[in-house]
Amino acid sequence: MLHVDPIFAATSAPPPFTVGAVLSETRLDSWLALGLVLAAGLYLYGVHRLRVRGDRWPIARTVFFIGPGLGGIALVTVSGLHAYDTALLSVHMIQHMVLSMVAPIFLALGAPMTLALRTLPVGPRKRLLAIVHSRVARVYSFPLVAFAIFVVNPFVLYFSDLYRYTLEHAWAHELVHAHFIMTGCVFFWPLLGLDPLPGRWPYPARALLMLLSVPFHTVLGLTIMQSSTLFGGDWYPSLNLGWVDPWQDQVVAGGILWAGGEFVSVTMLAVLVVQWVKQSEREARRVDRELDRQEARERAADATAA
Repeated sequence: MLHVDPIFAATSAPPPFTVGAVLSETRLDSWLALGLVLAAGLYLYGVHRLRVRGDRWPIARTVFFIGPGLGGIALVTVSGLHAYDTALLSVHMIQHMVLSMVAPIFLALGAPMTLALRTLPVGPRKRLLAIVHSRVARVYSFPLVAFAIFVVNPFVLYFSDLYRYTLEHAWAHELVHAHFIMTGCVFFWPLLGLDPLPGRWPYPARALLMLLSVPFHTVLGLTIMQSSTLFGGDWYPSLNLGWVDPWQDQVVAGGILWAGGEFVSVTMLAVLVVQWVKQSEREARRVDRELDRQEARERAADATAA
């Protein structure tokens, strides 16, 4: 017998998937929506504090954090897509990709930790630094540990009874959303390197780690596409949605994970290469300036001796 939370019982059989249906199913009453509004407000308040005292904060960082960062999370959790995330595996995979691979990248590019350190009073700033440099933070932000968590999590979720459990219980499903976000942040934050995190690797090692993540999404996506069993057991057929075939939808879901994972990974790899090149150029300019100063000192010494 199928056991479903009362909260999910009312939303387990949505209307046919259309743009109009997605727009009409938008909700603003979830804890995640409240968290997004709070995060945006705190970030904008920090930017305002900097401007009031005459400090500059790059506009691009604010746009990245509020737009595709928090906005990306809202797009797949607060919009009408949420009404289909337990009815269509393909929609769940879109959420998976955005929450774990797209939004965390832009959240990291927004450098919220740097903003907090520049605006917080002395006491809270010291506590934040203590957390950042704590042993727990060092372990979880170490690239190999973050990589292992990022890669293993989807296999644990989809190839165990855990995924079916999240379909049946609303709180577990939303907890998975938060877990996706946290996992993505732990993985991408050290790679992008804007915020002051401990144990950061050099760019060649970061690029190699990003490259190594590509095959895992390919394997997972192809496995889902070629699976002879439905993920979630009889959950999707039990919804009796006459407008979708669960088997075809699972193939689409695997394709989304495969193609989306490769696209984001390759794009991220390109970003790391660009950052690497810019860092090399900055280092070359610094060396040139130092050589120029050394040469000027030598000329001044020669002139004095003469």
